[in-house]
This record gives sequence, C-alpha cells and structure tokens, in this order.
Amino acid sequence: MATVEPVELDEAGCLRLLAGGEIGRVVFTDSALPAAQPVTYLLDGEEIVFRTVGGSKVAAACRNAVVAFQTDCIDPRTGTGWTVLGVGEAYEVAMPERLSELAEKMPVPWTVSGRVHTIAVPLQRLSGHRLVAVPARGPEHDRRPDS
Repeated sequence: MATVEPVELDEAGCLRLLAGGEIGRVVFTDSALPAAQPVTYLLDGEEIVFRTVGGSKVAAACRNAVVAFQTDCIDPRTGTGWTVLGVGEAYEVAMPERLSELAEKMPVPWTVSGRVHTIAVPLQRLSGHRLVAVPARGPEHDRRPDS
C-alpha cells in the first residue's frame, strides 16, 4: 500500500494549477474570527478574481483587507492531488473597461441576485503542494541497524 507525501510546488506550478480551476475558497475575517466562503473564480494574470453579492459578508470583508484564497483537487480514494494557497490584499475592481473584459471570461457566480461586486486578490504570497503516492516502506526498512 502506498503512502502520500507532500512535494512543494514553485510559483509557476501554483499558477498553472490555479489557472485550471474554477472553484475555491476565500478565507477572510468575520467579527475577528476566521471564515471561509466557496466561490467560482478566474485567475487573471497573477490575481484571483471572483464575484460576490453586495451586502454579503464576503463583499464587506474583502475590500482592502488581507485575505487568503485556497483551492485543491484531491482524490479521496488515494489521497493524491494538489493544494494551492494564495494571500493578498483584496480590492474591488471598479474600472469599467476591466469589468467588461472580466465579464467575458468569468465563470457564472452561484448568486446573481442583487448588486454584484467583482473582487480581485493580487497573489502576494503563493504556496502549494502536490500530494504524491510513494511506496510504503516494508518492515525491513523500519528496523534499526545493530549497534
């Protein structure tokens, strides 16, 4: 039986994996406590971009605040896959030209009623791991050499 070990990803590897995803979690502070909200997202350059409804806790908490964004793809049967975590200071995208450009590329948000805010998170810190299967060590590897 194989075990799983994390292998650190470089920044380019993290960005490749983020570019292929569509659902992740925004981690923010809500009343001085950590909170997480799943979102559909787009990687635009080196920024995570997602939409949220006005008046939501995510919209309020993500304006000019340091937040984290995490996404992963893990096979529950084998435990293999990957995980990526980015951290940055979120801001609301307000430029009409950029909003128009993003609207054509963004995945459909889960909630579309009410005023929608487009939030961007520049990835100032980025880390990730691949979870890879390695052969299990047999009992002969677990023995200590005689002294």
